[in-house]
Amino acid sequence: MQFSLMGMAVAAGDPAASAAWFAEHFGFKVLIDLGWYVNTQHPDHPNVSLDFVQRDHESWPQATRGRAVAGTLLAFLAVDVDAEFERLRSAGLDVVLPLVTEPWGQRRFQVVGPDGLLVEVLQMVAPDPQWLADNGLAG
Repeated sequence: MQFSLMGMAVAAGDPAASAAWFAEHFGFKVLIDLGWYVNTQHPDHPNVSLDFVQRDHESWPQATRGRAVAGTLLAFLAVDVDAEFERLRSAGLDVVLPLVTEPWGQRRFQVVGPDGLLVEVLQMVAPDPQWLADNGLAG
């Protein structure tokens, strides 16, 4: 598949508030605000779109219309996850997974965003050689 844009739409109770949260904490910019629909993009990543749609709007799929976000995690690969953790923790965000280094090669943490959307910030690190061996990945 060839594509020119990667986007994600999130069912939101308040699309403008959700967009403002991502603007404040992750640097996104609002490009379109129709009230029931807000489109954001990050200035450093113009081919990534993060949209918020009023969860009970007629344009949202009927099968999930009106439901809150559940089971969704949005991840950002960061250059310095420790600095991002301190910045977001200091800003008062709800940390649900404290900063941890995983044996498979990720240093990460998670916060809760608007409407229960989980947001993970991670950095790739060297995996544990024993973990690799135990999982048949050493070689």
